[in-house]
Amino acid sequence: MSEILPQAGLTALTALLSIVVMFLLTKLMGTKQVSQMTMFDYVTGITVGSIAAELATELEEPVKPLTAMVVYGLVAVLISIITCKSLKLRAWITGKPLVLLEDGVIYRKNLKKAKLDLNEFLTYCRIGGWFDLSQLQTAVLEHNGSVSFLPKEKDRPATPTDLDLSPKQSNLQTPFIMDGQLLRDNIRQAGKEEAWVHRSLIRQGYQNEEEVFLAVWDGNEKLTVFPMNKRTP
Repeated sequence: MSEILPQAGLTALTALLSIVVMFLLTKLMGTKQVSQMTMFDYVTGITVGSIAAELATELEEPVKPLTAMVVYGLVAVLISIITCKSLKLRAWITGKPLVLLEDGVIYRKNLKKAKLDLNEFLTYCRIGGWFDLSQLQTAVLEHNGSVSFLPKEKDRPATPTDLDLSPKQSNLQTPFIMDGQLLRDNIRQAGKEEAWVHRSLIRQGYQNEEEVFLAVWDGNEKLTVFPMNKRTP
């Protein structure tokens, strides 16, 4: 038991160290959603994660995995800087968009280049909401693996401009209440007062903010309220 406790403590410290280093490297490399990652970002993330796991249990020589993590992180940052400054290197590292379909023609060669078969391409189309390929003018495989679609002019959704309408510009909704608590900074920055929020709640049948799970302000005079529902469906 006397030997286990020091070893467990050392393991906990190295695990905490790996978490701190991972956090710092993530902040340094920038935050991206998985769908926005390039292949290099994806491979780097997996590699750094596996090295961090090794660092958490490497008690004798933690410097080696720590150094490897830092090197991978710095290389990722360097690659990001280079791709921002050089169009040619950006195209070589991150890849170029590939046209998969255009004007009724599916480009088989580009599908092969992208390692996509027809079933996968049709799946992408359905996920994008396009079940009838004749409605598509162009389909492009982006460098991050997503597929963008340009519908034919006659099949695209109508816009207010098409209908000669001039709708009022919508604003970003600002949360005023979350989890039954007033967000006073948001209310103040929006130029509103707590008294206005309480009056809006009372008009909608709520006694106080504790009965509200979420309340958002639309930028005008509307406060949309979602009640604190303690029951699950």
